[in-house]
Amino acid sequence: MQAGDEAALRRVYREVQPPLLRYLTVVVGVTDAEDVASEAWGQAFRDLDRFEGDADGFRGWLTTIARNRALDHLRHASRRPTSGEPVDEMVDLRDEVDVEADTLGRVQSEAAIALIATLPRDQAEAVMLRAVLGFDAPTAGRILGKRPGAVRVAAHRGLRNLEKKLSGDV
Repeated sequence: MQAGDEAALRRVYREVQPPLLRYLTVVVGVTDAEDVASEAWGQAFRDLDRFEGDADGFRGWLTTIARNRALDHLRHASRRPTSGEPVDEMVDLRDEVDVEADTLGRVQSEAAIALIATLPRDQAEAVMLRAVLGFDAPTAGRILGKRPGAVRVAAHRGLRNLEKKLSGDV
């Protein structure tokens, strides 16, 4: 990918983009996740010559960029008015993806992501990075700017809160 191989870029994008979008959905919400991901990919491509590492390192690096873009987005959004009009009414773009198959595959994960999004942000991010995206504690800690132990604790608390919500103890 770093040598300009377009096929490698497509493979990496297809593998990394869906979990990245799920993570960003928890951080910035459904309507803004794709925009933030696009900004993150753009920055990653601009800075690709500075990246050194393997596939997991790239996922961590890109997720860190995406988290930073998400936090920037949240700060910016808190300072601007928003429209109450749904995006579906403003844009009608065709997509080459098999929407039916894609939708069926996302139904269960959307419910899980929505439930994770109800957690406090530090717990939600830790659960997404550890349980959903599969990062180890040191990598998740680098992404969040926290020590690995703090990430483990936040993920544990988040999973316990999810367990309580699912069992109806909340």
